[in-house]
Amino acid sequence: MPLFWKPYKSDVTQFIEELKAAKPTLEEEQRAGRALLWDKRLDREALAEWSDARVPQQPYVYQTKV
Repeated sequence: MPLFWKPYKSDVTQFIEELKAAKPTLEEEQRAGRALLWDKRLDREALAEWSDARVPQQPYVYQTKV
């Protein structure tokens, strides 16, 4: 290994590291935002009723039934 060799960091990695250094609460804010939409318990019964009530779509929507 030559003496002038140093590990490579991509521009994206450098940007993310600088962003985290500038704003240390970033990861906590991301987790809080994710919890608003994604981290929720599912009602399995309501989900089963929804999938049972679903009507299959015909292959070509605009075709009239003959």
